[in-house]
Amino acid sequence: MPAEWKLEEVERLKELIHSYPVVGIVGIGRIPASQMHEMRKMLRDIAVLRVSKNTLIEHALQNGNGVSKLKDYIEAETAIIATEMNPFKLFRKLEKMKMSIPAKGGEIAPDDIVIKKGETPFKPGPIVGDLQKVGIPAAIREGKVMIEKTVTLVKKGEVIKPEVAQMLTRLEIYPLQIGLNVRALYEDGSIFTPDVLSIDTEKIMNDFYTAKSNAFNLALEIGYTTKETIEYLLQKAYRNSFTLAIESNIYTPETIEEIIKKAHLASKALAKELKTET
Repeated sequence: MPAEWKLEEVERLKELIHSYPVVGIVGIGRIPASQMHEMRKMLRDIAVLRVSKNTLIEHALQNGNGVSKLKDYIEAETAIIATEMNPFKLFRKLEKMKMSIPAKGGEIAPDDIVIKKGETPFKPGPIVGDLQKVGIPAAIREGKVMIEKTVTLVKKGEVIKPEVAQMLTRLEIYPLQIGLNVRALYEDGSIFTPDVLSIDTEKIMNDFYTAKSNAFNLALEIGYTTKETIEYLLQKAYRNSFTLAIESNIYTPETIEEIIKKAHLASKALAKELKTET
């Protein structure tokens, strides 16, 4: 028989899973206790985070209809997150909560680590040789330690060597991030993974605005009436009819003044021509 505390933990996890419309699996590897405590505080009003053993989380997810698919994303150090927040908003929130930390050596670079050309904060001295030793082209210029050109010190996926990690820390470059890594979120029968959740919301909103503007302009051009276009179409029709009436010398209370002005200008031009001929 399983230990009593395990049975109780599975029941608590089940209750959590079935109490919220959005449930997810997040990775919590390499997060120190102090940072984890800080993240819990940041999530307090929007989500519940529960760390448990992977086997217990798997048991809690069994027979949970669509939510049971989350079992496929359990690996390494894992926690369950539950919320009423939209999955995309939650993902953005968790991404913003991530913190940059220095490398110690032996980690895999999550992205290219690029050292940019320019001045360093160091005073001239042995630091120049230390920089060169790890592959950073450095020299003393006008009494300052300068990096001669931009270099990719560590490529994405490569191991960060201890001596490189030490130099990055001295340069105040922190290439690693800690935080809650979303592996999958479940809502209403659908599983959302990071490749789907990491959309560029600003670009999408701009695309919507552009599409709206283009549709509005097209509707005006083809005379398509909607509650949004009717006012502009009436204004356009009025301007066109007004211009046509003036060109055709159709007298109305609205056009008479403009027609008289037009006739006056024409008579002045004719008088000038006749005067020139005389």
